[in-house]
Amino acid sequence: MKKFITNKFILSNKTAESLYEKYGKDLPIIDYHCHINPKDIFEDKKYDNITQMWLYGDHYKWRIMRACGVEEKYITGDASDHDKFIKYAESLEKAIGNPLHHWSHLELKKYFDFDGILKSSTAENVWDLTCKKIEKDGMSVRKIIEASNVEVICTTDDPIDELMWHEKIMEDEKISYKVLPAWRPDKAVNIENTEFLSYIKKLEESSDIKIQNIDSLEKALKSRMKYFAVRGCKVSDHGLEYVPYKEAKVEEVDEIFNKAMMGNQITDEEVEKYKTHLMNFFAREYSELGWIMQLHYGCERNINYEGYKSLGPDTGYDCILGYVSSKKLSAFLNKASMNGSLPKTIIYSLNPTDNAIIDTIIGGFMEGGVAGKIQHGSAWWFNDHKQGMEEQMISLASRGVLGQFIGMLTDSRSFLSYTRHDYFRRILCNLIGQWVESGEYPEDEELLEKIIKGICHDNAAEYFGF
Repeated sequence: MKKFITNKFILSNKTAESLYEKYGKDLPIIDYHCHINPKDIFEDKKYDNITQMWLYGDHYKWRIMRACGVEEKYITGDASDHDKFIKYAESLEKAIGNPLHHWSHLELKKYFDFDGILKSSTAENVWDLTCKKIEKDGMSVRKIIEASNVEVICTTDDPIDELMWHEKIMEDEKISYKVLPAWRPDKAVNIENTEFLSYIKKLEESSDIKIQNIDSLEKALKSRMKYFAVRGCKVSDHGLEYVPYKEAKVEEVDEIFNKAMMGNQITDEEVEKYKTHLMNFFAREYSELGWIMQLHYGCERNINYEGYKSLGPDTGYDCILGYVSSKKLSAFLNKASMNGSLPKTIIYSLNPTDNAIIDTIIGGFMEGGVAGKIQHGSAWWFNDHKQGMEEQMISLASRGVLGQFIGMLTDSRSFLSYTRHDYFRRILCNLIGQWVESGEYPEDEELLEKIIKGICHDNAAEYFGF
C-alpha cells in the first residue's frame, strides 16, 4: 500500500517516477489563464490566516461545504475565519475522490510543510501550524509566486479596465516574472443582459468614442484592444454558454444593437446574430494583433436563482450545459479561416463528452504551418481532476497530437493554486509512463524528455510567445 502525498503521489510505476523527477517536476510555471487580482501582486498582499487564502472567493470549496450541510454563515457569511476553516476541514474528510482533497493536501505540504491529514481531529493543530507559518515567514503573494517558480501570469481583465496595476507591476524592478493582462469582453458580447446598456456607456467613457451603432462599437473595442496590446496583452478569453453562429447582414445587426440600446426586448435569434457578428469581428482583430483566442463554453450559470440573488455570480451555482452544437463551433472557425483571419485558438468545453468533438474539429483547422495552431484546452473547472485530465489527454492523443499540447492552467482566484500544475504534471507523467511500461510507446529518453518538457512548459512558451 502506498502512502498518501509522498514524492511518488499518483506515479504508479518506475517510468512515471523517472519522467516526473527528471523532466516535469522543476520546470517553471506558465499560468496563461487565471482570475487573480493584479493589485494583490503589486501591493504584495499579506494574509492573517489560511482561511483568507483558501476560502475567500473559492466556490469549489463552497460547493462541497454546502453538500456536507454546512450553514452559509460558515461559508460566505460572518462566522470567524477560524470557524470557517474548521467546517471546511470537517467537509474535506468526506470528499474522497474530489480533487480538492488532493489539492488541499498538496498545498499544505508545499507551503506549510504539513505531512499529515487534514480532518476533524487535526483541524485545530493545522490551524495553529498554518497561522504560525504565515506569521513567521511573512507569507505574502509575491513570496508564494516566487516559491512556486512562476514565470508568467495572465490575469482576466475587462476592456474598460485601465490596467493601472499591470502598469505598476511592469515598473517594479523587484518583480522578475511577467504579469500580463488578458482581454475578456463578455460584457460587450452579452447583449441580452440587463447590464448591457450601462456597460456600453462605460465603454464609451474608457474609449472616448460615442457608440451609436455596430461600427462605432467596433471602433471603441479596437481602441481598447490597442490599449491592452501596448500593456503586454497577447491573450483573449471568452466565457460563452455556446459558440454562436447565425450570420446576418450588418444592417440587421445594427437594428438589433439599436433595439437593445433603446431598452427593448430582443429575441434569442437576434441575440445569436449579434454575438456571431461580434465574435467574427474579434477573430479578425485577434488575427491582426497576433493574439491567442480562448473559447470557454458549455456552462449553464446561476441555476439556483435564490443563491445567485443572495450572493451574486461565481458563488457555486453553475453547472455543465448538457448539449452544445458542434456545427456552430466548426462554422465559426471555418468563417475565420475563409477570411484568412483564424487566430491561434484554444477551445475548452465544460462538458467532458465534447472531448472527441473538439479533437476532431481542431484537426480540420491546423493551417499556415503553425504547430498546434488550434488547441484543445486543458481539462477545465468541473473536469480538472485526475479522471478529467486523463480523459482529455487520452482523447487528444487518440485523435490528434498530444506532444503539441500546451498543458495546464490554474483558472483560479487563489495564489496557492499553483500546485495544480504539479498535480497535472504527475498525472501526465503517470499516463505516459503507463504507455511506455506497457510497450505502447518506446522507452526513448530523447523523445520522452521533449514530450514532457513540451507539454509542461516549452509548448506554451512557444505558442504564446511570452
